[in-house]
Amino acid sequence: MSEKLLLERWRRLDVAVRDLPLALVLVVGSLLPSSQGHGTQVGDLPARPFDALAVVVVLLQSLPLLGRRRWPLACLSVVSLGFCVDQLRAYHSLAGTAVAVALFSAGAHQERYRRTGAVLLSSAYVLLAVRLDRLGGGEQVVGFVQFYLLLALAWGTGAWWRATRATEARRQRAEAAVALAAERARIAGELHDVVTHHVTAMVVQTEAAHYLTAAPDKLEATLTEVADTGRRAISDLRHLLDLLDPEHGSAGPVRPGEVEVLVEQARRAGQPVEFAQEGTAAVTSGSAEFLTYRVVQEALTNALKHARGSATAVRVHHRPQDVTVEVRTGAGASAGAAVGAAVGGSGRGLAGLRERVAVLGGEFSAGRWPDGDFVVHARIPAGGPS
Repeated sequence: MSEKLLLERWRRLDVAVRDLPLALVLVVGSLLPSSQGHGTQVGDLPARPFDALAVVVVLLQSLPLLGRRRWPLACLSVVSLGFCVDQLRAYHSLAGTAVAVALFSAGAHQERYRRTGAVLLSSAYVLLAVRLDRLGGGEQVVGFVQFYLLLALAWGTGAWWRATRATEARRQRAEAAVALAAERARIAGELHDVVTHHVTAMVVQTEAAHYLTAAPDKLEATLTEVADTGRRAISDLRHLLDLLDPEHGSAGPVRPGEVEVLVEQARRAGQPVEFAQEGTAAVTSGSAEFLTYRVVQEALTNALKHARGSATAVRVHHRPQDVTVEVRTGAGASAGAAVGAAVGGSGRGLAGLRERVAVLGGEFSAGRWPDGDFVVHARIPAGGPS
């Protein structure tokens, strides 16, 4: 079993179980004859042999560590009580080091009453120092102050660790918020592009239907095309929902042949489109095939909007390392272009595609060439995740 797997299983255990080894080490170590009287000492009282009460004091200092993360202040209070008895009885057990662990835990994990707890514990330490001095301990004031500073350092270290974790948590939340906003913007762009493409085709087809009332057969065919386009829009929206929720059960990834369907839809909407494809499109859920589909979709949408009736050529070249897409629309539009222009548009789709292609390390350009044609060109590296 790998160390990484063991570490992961250890982290899944309850915090009390993870702290149990430390408590057991302190108990066993304190009760060993060779370590008795050689533990934490303040007040300089002569060490006394262990008795039954010493065992209770050792347990009182060690076992509360099981709750040091869940109930840090209660743990510190009980451990401090055991530590005071340990020093007043001069057992000087190894379990006395538990007070530093409890102080660190309180500084790191205590949510409320932090200042109140610090004041009360400091007062208790002053009372302990006074009592030890009256019992005849030879400790000087400097010694008591130094030990107090060590205890304060343990608390302060825990507080620093707590502040560091809080800062890191805020940073992660901020990064998550930025990532969420970016993902929402990307999804909004995808929804915009998908809906715009299909609604544009439906509007164009519906506008054309007004002129076909005298030809029932053609009117019926046009209305059938509108219904088919609507079904296609629903299918694409389901695909986007699938990206948001893999359990949604959409129709799945873009498959070979779907670009041809886009071309055929544009033709039926009145756009003369020439289509050529080289290579074989793989059945994949990767971004290359999806972006190929999206580039063709957006370019044909723009052609229907702004140059309806103009000759349009779609070229797709599949290679193992990338996919090259070029959609060229002629400058001259027919009179029917006014219908397409009435649909309007935000110009947002091409900008969104440029960003997505750039993320994959590809190239994207869209603009009018010297011969007057409007050309959309994209080189999309293959194999990227969607």
